[in-house]
Amino acid sequence: MIAVLADAGLPPLGGSQLFSTQFDFVPVAMVVVALALYLWGVRRNNALHPRHRWPVGKTIAWVGALFSTGVGIFSFIGVYDTELFWDHMVQHLILIMVAAPLFAVASPLRLAFNSTSGTAHIVVTEALRSRVAKFLGNPIVAFILYAVVIPVSHLTVWYNYTLTQESVHNAEHLAFLLVGYLFWRQIFGNDPNSHRLHPALQFFYLFMAIPIDTFTGLSLAGASHELFPAYFATHRTWGPSYVTDLHVGGDIMWVVGDTLMLWPMIPVALRWMHMDERRAVRVDRELDELALREAAAAGPVPDHPPRSISSTRTPSGSVQ
Repeated sequence: MIAVLADAGLPPLGGSQLFSTQFDFVPVAMVVVALALYLWGVRRNNALHPRHRWPVGKTIAWVGALFSTGVGIFSFIGVYDTELFWDHMVQHLILIMVAAPLFAVASPLRLAFNSTSGTAHIVVTEALRSRVAKFLGNPIVAFILYAVVIPVSHLTVWYNYTLTQESVHNAEHLAFLLVGYLFWRQIFGNDPNSHRLHPALQFFYLFMAIPIDTFTGLSLAGASHELFPAYFATHRTWGPSYVTDLHVGGDIMWVVGDTLMLWPMIPVALRWMHMDERRAVRVDRELDELALREAAAAGPVPDHPPRSISSTRTPSGSVQ
């Protein structure tokens, strides 16, 4: 028998329900601890490296990542995530397409490396140099994880299982943030990583990820029946039908997901263009320097061509 959902029997979403919230102890504690540790790391970094203070923009990105995570979990989006599929899809996009990129921009591993000393610094350094860190930092691994997690978590029985088990549902949120961070760190931030993608490869990396969201969204939008029986346990009598709800969620994944994947391609393309321009300027400078060295090695160039010694000029001006 399907377990009774925690959010069963919720009133229609609208009006005052848009301000509804939920605050479970474990997620709240994790957000608070993450914020406190990061701010402590910023303070330690600025104390250890006063000439290289931690960028304010990265701190803002971390706070923004935690705030967007809170919006997805603690607001009405989290309250109704097991009641409406489209709401659940919005939650997933917030976590993996908004919060995760901001976590990558915040560069938490770089901060951990810069803000530690002594034994703690040795532990962090060894962890960053470990095989596990190198494996997870590989862009191919990050891409494969993203390509597997997105369709599996939305098109298989796993999704139905998250609706009936709150602990699994919370673990899924963490998985989205982790996989999203591993995916987006290849594009944003400067966390220690032995694998660095050229902007051209970053552009291709993002371009190849678009069909993953498109396939998942179209598969949901084209479903002819409810794919997740756990929704029937809510006995919802308001809002869209179960199939329509599924289609709306698929459209959100397809349209919004692809859009959120497209916009980072703009700064990546600009970075690629600027890198090519800098390379062209450097090549021109090297060619100019080479031309100057060759000219200096050839010696001074005479102002007038030397006159022939053997030639004599007659009074009439003819040469004999």
